[in-house]
Amino acid sequence: MAKISEHFGLNQNQGQLNFVDVDTQRDKALFIDPHAIGKSSDDWSVSCHQAITSFFQAIVDAIRADRGADGLTLLNGLHEPNETSLGLSKGEPAGRGIGRIQAQQLYNRIRDSRAAQTGILNELSDCELFVPLIGEDKISDITTNVIRRQLIQFTQSQCELKGIPVTEGVPSGFLWNQATSSWDNQYTDLPVVDGRKILLVPKSAVRWNMSFSHAQFRDHFVLNFLQDEHLRNDTRLVETLNNGRRRVPKSVLKQHYRIDKEFLARFASEHPEVLARYKAVIDIPPEPTLDDLTEHFDEPLFARELAEELTQIDRGNAHATRYHKFISGVLEFLFYPYLTMPEMEYEVNEGRKRIDIVYTNNSSFGFFGAMLAHPRVGCRKLIVECKNYSKDCANPELDQIAGRFAPLRGKLGFLLGRGFDDRQRFIERCKDTAREERGVIIPLVDDDIIEMLRMVENRNRNLIEDKLQRLFDIVTE
Repeated sequence: MAKISEHFGLNQNQGQLNFVDVDTQRDKALFIDPHAIGKSSDDWSVSCHQAITSFFQAIVDAIRADRGADGLTLLNGLHEPNETSLGLSKGEPAGRGIGRIQAQQLYNRIRDSRAAQTGILNELSDCELFVPLIGEDKISDITTNVIRRQLIQFTQSQCELKGIPVTEGVPSGFLWNQATSSWDNQYTDLPVVDGRKILLVPKSAVRWNMSFSHAQFRDHFVLNFLQDEHLRNDTRLVETLNNGRRRVPKSVLKQHYRIDKEFLARFASEHPEVLARYKAVIDIPPEPTLDDLTEHFDEPLFARELAEELTQIDRGNAHATRYHKFISGVLEFLFYPYLTMPEMEYEVNEGRKRIDIVYTNNSSFGFFGAMLAHPRVGCRKLIVECKNYSKDCANPELDQIAGRFAPLRGKLGFLLGRGFDDRQRFIERCKDTAREERGVIIPLVDDDIIEMLRMVENRNRNLIEDKLQRLFDIVTE
């Protein structure tokens, strides 16, 4: 048994990887949450959300128009998503996808549910609340099928970034085509392990639990509402305690009502304001931490090892690739989950220009959240250029990265180098770029990277953003 990183000899662990480093022989109990994807604003998540929405709407349309054959055709495109090694299977990945018989059962469950009949099914995640026998594992598997096209694109990007070999002409499996509301397939390039194709999944897309939970909706919203109703109407379910306080225990309500998913669907159709309040206040489960994803992970020790590794990388063009790959991993380690979806050799201007690494800014708070909202910066994408020079970077390097800024990407970049002979002179050049409204470039050299790694080693990760803010303030003063 080996993880992806071990099988392909990446010499990097989960902390340096943007994808979940799964064991290809055993499923990891993580789920792809369609609601969480829908709340993310990065390009990849938006594309996934559009696909998920169009697929589920096609199913609902078929049910409402009584086009059972069309609905079955759509559901028959769902198969066991073994390629991700995620889910609840025991032992070897087996998937919990949809076979032909299961497709009929699934269609019947959705069609016959009160939620479909009353029109409160608006997104795939609603099935967890209202459709019997459809839970988080099934919803995750359906989502995986529907976003297979986007997962293939992410996998290919990561393979290019990390140097993972791919096999040409691998059958893609069914791909959802939202333009035609149908399935198609193609041959593509994917990594293969022991004869099985592999789909890599972004860390930012997985959760231990789904956003929607029918138990949470029942216990904290429906039962609370019913308690208030019984107290207001002074029904026989109201108890009066010795101190005079009146109450309706939730245990009594559960005995009085048969609160299954059909009850929840009927309740939500009669009290849509309660469902709306639930959806408005639920918290999206957080991305799994490195500790969650890695057994026996010693983050301080790993930070110290990264700092030592950086000092062992020689300067100069002959070692540029090693430095480049190291930087992509160390930035992933330092800035996850704020920066996601790294792309190597990112093409702009129809391929006439390239950027060493581009990260999607997926943060709504902290330094990167502030950079996303900053009127002069608008950092949707973080531009990163890596220069493994034995000399200082100069104006040509600054002009190069400034030339990669654009309104849709934003105007913030990190220029990574090995060191300064004259740091203040380079800072002044960065200030000139900012004053001329050509963007904000933050220079980071070995000493800066090592300092941030020492912060992690000393369990002071929070100081990293303070350092970035100080550097930003210096080059924009």
